Order: sequence, then C-alpha cells, then structure tokens
Amino acid sequence: MEKQKPDVDVLIVGAGFSGLYLIHRMRQIGLSCHAFEAAAGLGGTWYWNRYPGARCDVASFEYSFSFDKELEQEWEWSEKYAPQPEILEYAEHVAERFDLKKSISFSTKVTSAIYDEDNKLWSIKTSKNSAHKARFVVFATGCLSVPFTPPIVGLAEFAGSTYTTGRWPHEGVGFTSQKVAVIGTGSSAIQSIPLIAKVAAEVTVFQRTANYSVPARNAITTPEESNRTKASYAALREQAKTTHSGIVTSPSPKSALEVPEEERLATYEKRWTDGGLPFLAAFSDVMIDQKANDTASEFFKNKIRSVVKDDETAEALCPTFPLGGKRMCVDTDFYETFNRDNVSLVNLKKEPIESIEGSTLHTTSRSFEFDSIVLATGFDAMTGALNAVDIRGKEDFPLKQAWSEGPDNYLGLMVNGFPNLFTVTGPGSPSVFTNMLMAIEQHVDWITDCLEHMSVNDLTLIEAQSQAQLDWGKEVQRAASQFLRSNTDSWYTGANIEGKKNVFMPYMGGLPVYRETCDEVARENYRGFTLT
Repeated sequence: MEKQKPDVDVLIVGAGFSGLYLIHRMRQIGLSCHAFEAAAGLGGTWYWNRYPGARCDVASFEYSFSFDKELEQEWEWSEKYAPQPEILEYAEHVAERFDLKKSISFSTKVTSAIYDEDNKLWSIKTSKNSAHKARFVVFATGCLSVPFTPPIVGLAEFAGSTYTTGRWPHEGVGFTSQKVAVIGTGSSAIQSIPLIAKVAAEVTVFQRTANYSVPARNAITTPEESNRTKASYAALREQAKTTHSGIVTSPSPKSALEVPEEERLATYEKRWTDGGLPFLAAFSDVMIDQKANDTASEFFKNKIRSVVKDDETAEALCPTFPLGGKRMCVDTDFYETFNRDNVSLVNLKKEPIESIEGSTLHTTSRSFEFDSIVLATGFDAMTGALNAVDIRGKEDFPLKQAWSEGPDNYLGLMVNGFPNLFTVTGPGSPSVFTNMLMAIEQHVDWITDCLEHMSVNDLTLIEAQSQAQLDWGKEVQRAASQFLRSNTDSWYTGANIEGKKNVFMPYMGGLPVYRETCDEVARENYRGFTLT
C-alpha cells in the first residue's frame, strides 16, 4: 500500500499569540503550516475575554513580542496595562504585518487528532467535517481557555440573562439599572465588578474564596515614557530573562524577617503604591517562608480593612491562604467598590447557593431577585483545552487516559507515546507563572529549532522518552514543593474542578532555569527524546 502524504508539515491548533508566532517561525524554516481556530477571529484569550475592565496584569511594553525590533518600535501602547481591545488590536496588527491570516481557518474547531502509525502522520478532523494529514501537530490552545460553569441547580433555566466572563458577548452588555449577581471573586470578577457597579442598580457579589488583589496604578503612557522604553527595549528584555517570572520586577535579595519592621512596612508600602504584580518580589522569602509570608499577607489584610468601611465585609474579603497561593490579582478600585450603597457581598462559605428558580437565586438562608448573572467562575486550567479534543497517540491510546493521574510530559513540550505532537506553554512548563509572551516565544523558538534540526538531519520522528518524562514530573513537583503555593488548593492543582486529579501542574523553577534546561537538552542532541 502506498504511503499517505501529509497535507501540511505542521498543523497548529489555536490562533492566539502562540499560534501566530508559530506560523511566522514555521515559514522562516521553510515548513508548510496551517492553523485552525475555533473562534471567528484571532487573539485567543483576548478574543473571548471582553468583559468590562478586561486588561492584562503585565505591563504593556512587556506583554508584547520581542522577536522583531521594528515591531517593537512601531507599536504604541496607550496605557501602562493595556485594555483588552488594544491587545486584540495588537494581535491583529501582528497578523497583518506578517501576513499570517492566510494560514488560519477561523470558526473551525479541531475535534480529534489521531496518530497514524503506518504513515507516521497525524490525522486531524474538524468541526466542519474536514480531514487533514500532518507530520507534526502543535497545540497552542492556551492555559486558560475552557471556562468552568458551576453545577448550580436551575442555572440553565435562569429567567434573566447569564454571562460568562471568559465567553463575553462581542456586541457588549448593558447593566444599566439592573440587579446583577456576580459569582466569583477571581481576576475577571475583580476587574469587572467596579465597572458593573457604576451602572447597575444593585450588584451582589457571591464569594467562595477571597483573593489578594493589589492596585494596578494604571496610567496613560506619555510619549516621553514610550520613547524611553523603546530606547532601552533590548536591555529591558535581557533583564526580564533573568527574573523568575520573566517580568521586570526588581526582586529584593533581602529577607522579610531580617529587616527591621519599619523598613519592612515601608518596602511593602512602596510596592503597594507602585502597584502591580511586582509586589510579590518585595522580599526574597515571601513566597517560600510562612513567617515571611505572614508579614506580607497581614499588610494586605490591613489595607483591605482600612479601605472597606463595613467590618464584616472587610473580614470576609480578607484571604485565609498564603499571599501568592493563588494568582494575585491586579485591580482598580475593587475594594473601594464595596463601600458603594448598591454593592453587597455574600460569603458562600457561610451560605452556599442552593438553586435558581426563575429569576430567583436561593442560598441556604436567603433569596435574591436578579436581572442578570455574571459567571466569573474560572477555567478548567492547563489541561482543559487539550482534554476537550480526542487526542490519541500510538496504539490508539487517548491522551485523556494518559493524563488521568495528572499531565505527565517532558519539559511541558511533549508526551511519551505521542510522537511529533508538541504543546506550547502547557502543564510542566513555567507558563502561567511568567510573562506569557516571553514563555510563548521561548517555547515556539525551541520547537522551531528542533524541527529545523530534524529537517537538516533527515529525521522524521521525535518522541519523549518515558524515563525522561518521569524524571521531569518529579522535578516539577520538587520545584513546587519549595513554595507555599504548592499547599494551596487552586486551579494550579486542578482543585477547582470536581473529579480532576489534584497535582501541581505548572513548573515553579523559574523561567531562567527552565530556559537553560531546555537549551541544555537541545545541545545534548535532545537528551530525553528519541529521534529517528
């Protein structure tokens, strides 16, 4: 029987920032490629997340591509933290500048990816009943792309309007004079609640777990600031590569426990005043030592108590887990919003939601009438998008089954038993603990170099070795164990999804260590991979 031929060298799943950069890099090394995107447009998370106040929590000039110096210089960011429409506009600009859209099929969801052992190809099927063959498949599906809908009795039959922050209507939503329920107090809720509260008649926030949120201190970017950044872009990028998170944070080498209390409080106050995620780098031991962490978390709680006037509400908004145990949020006037007469908080640990009937939401002790419900209830993180596709490797073995006890893989890049299949910024890589654009570039560049190496050396297959995968899994858990967040239930561990195996999924060793590990593996003829 004649061997089948591929339609394309590299088939890419997803057209967010990962997918866009993959198309660009595959073209550079002469490989044919095509991307399939479930959405009607590009941008990934920035296509879907259009809720009020949606913006990045990494400074705009850092949350951008570094691979093209002219691109860096020509794009102007309007604010310190770019809002969603501007980030999507940036993605569109990148796609147009490098003519990427002609390699993307939109409104086309990949439903299955099955390895054809006889032909050494991947067989792909889509929601449009199209079938494709590819030598390589790269899943660029994102870490936070499958929203979680809580199993509330009667939610589907709610008489009003229901919105999910991670799938916000593109035509926009008007809450003027409405009674609105917001379920959740994670990042999307913290960003959207202040804006919804400005127009709604009433906003009732249903909180299961209080989160830490630091003021963004967002501001308009002046031409002078933009010019200074552009003049020093190269140095800033190099500095970011040396930090644990890939963000310019100016981490302190000092211990929170070894400095006088006056200095410690002054340091926290300055970080709070400056705003943003760099607060976590105030001292070297805040994320690893409970006593040091207590000093930072108590500072946060005192800030909340000083802002929120109602004592009971203030205490309910104070987190009970270590600072940084869950992803710290960045806000504008979140805590201040609870001083508004039209905003109230319901503590779900004291009175859980029982059901919804018509337009009425019932907790165990009260009933509420609402016009709209906003679900800010998070995602099936890290693995959700991959498990949503029927992926089967050698001997028709499903990835979902391979990952039943957690997402075993090597370097977060490949899975044993699934040759020529790569994942970008998936579980087992630093991904969500970093500036995602920097993590994306590193992964895509590594994959590109690997495929070029294979092409030059007439190699057709690459597969992660089982022992290397086992060893990397141990390293991921070892790195996590050094940090307090490894003991906190969160979406990092899958604890927010009932029935999901709880295992720490991202790599906590830091972007510099991870980059060097990946580079070393490549230098040593792709140690831990079998190439044939």
